[in-house]
Amino acid sequence: MVLTLYGHPNSTCGKRAAVVLYEKNIPFNFVELDFANNDHKSPPYLKKQPLGKFHTSQANLLYLLFRPTIIDLEKYADQVRELMPKDLKKRSLFEQAASIEHAQFDPSVSGAAYEKIFKARLQGLQLDEKALQHHLEKLDAKLDVYDKILSNQRFLAGDELTLADLFHLSYGVYIPLSGSNALETKPNVARWWKEISELPSWIAVKYSVKSLQA
Repeated sequence: MVLTLYGHPNSTCGKRAAVVLYEKNIPFNFVELDFANNDHKSPPYLKKQPLGKFHTSQANLLYLLFRPTIIDLEKYADQVRELMPKDLKKRSLFEQAASIEHAQFDPSVSGAAYEKIFKARLQGLQLDEKALQHHLEKLDAKLDVYDKILSNQRFLAGDELTLADLFHLSYGVYIPLSGSNALETKPNVARWWKEISELPSWIAVKYSVKSLQA
């Protein structure tokens, strides 16, 4: 059974899911939800995602939660798990990197992007310059730590690409758009960002999520 991913083609969460599927060459059909029509609150969709979140994929049995995105693994489990190290030491470094992305990086960059980009575009509200600078300063401090980590290794969890790296992509593209040049001025971060942002899997979904045919 081919995976089906539900969501919006330009959403950060949908791209976070799709880049993983493209990276592992897992075929899927993409079904766009009409948010204005509240498709994500319809009874059929709520059977798949009871909380009415935006990005859900479904096939049969096994589900893995990628924050607001549900990815069904089933027969693709081993392929996705290749992006999560099995070795105990490597796995602990991966868990650490994934935790930092989730709890430290994502709140700062999403907060900055909201203030600089989405607040006016989606809600018609004025920019709060103080809040924007707060988020950018926190982000810059965190990327200083990233730069130290990446001075000793190729990726965030070691020398192998993992989900922790891929999960930075969908919001990372908003860093320069939010007014920060940290992806250019921190040398090890710049090298890492250049490598992951040029992955064919990311290029395939960067501007819009689309189905991946078998």
